[in-house]
Amino acid sequence: MQAPLEIIQLGNPLLRVPAEALSAVQIETALPLLKSLEQIMLSHQGVGIAAPQVGQPLRAFIVASRPNDRYPHAPLMEPTIMINPELLWQSEEMEKDWEGCLSIPGIRAKVNRYTHIRVRYLNASGDVIETEFTGFIARIFQHELDHLNGIVFLDRADKLDVATETEYRKVMGLD
Repeated sequence: MQAPLEIIQLGNPLLRVPAEALSAVQIETALPLLKSLEQIMLSHQGVGIAAPQVGQPLRAFIVASRPNDRYPHAPLMEPTIMINPELLWQSEEMEKDWEGCLSIPGIRAKVNRYTHIRVRYLNASGDVIETEFTGFIARIFQHELDHLNGIVFLDRADKLDVATETEYRKVMGLD
């Protein structure tokens, strides 16, 4: 029996390994892993999670924006498995806003991200999906795509824009 998946934390070298694209055959065998990723993400009140965050160097992640305690103003989006995702286009406009990460608990930072993007990915059935995202969902996609390239959000943050979760909640008026 396989050990349950656990979210690896910053400092684990697997978080920095660039992920590998999945072939059609690998997609089919990876689906149980991707479904369990969704459960892990939901149980930790995440809005996205990438396979490398559980030590699996696969180019796949889930985007699942929805309001919760960590992101009370998040828009609602059904959990969506995105396999071999690509960023095809990005707006010139960027916005700096707060991010957190399940692999870096207790820390938030402001990160500059594109506000409007066009992307392509394969869904769980292997169909090619090309779509556009804006705002918070575009931010999640870019954050998760970074994970596939061994990048964490702190790599993109100015050191003056980093805060503990407690201070972030005070600044945002969440406590």
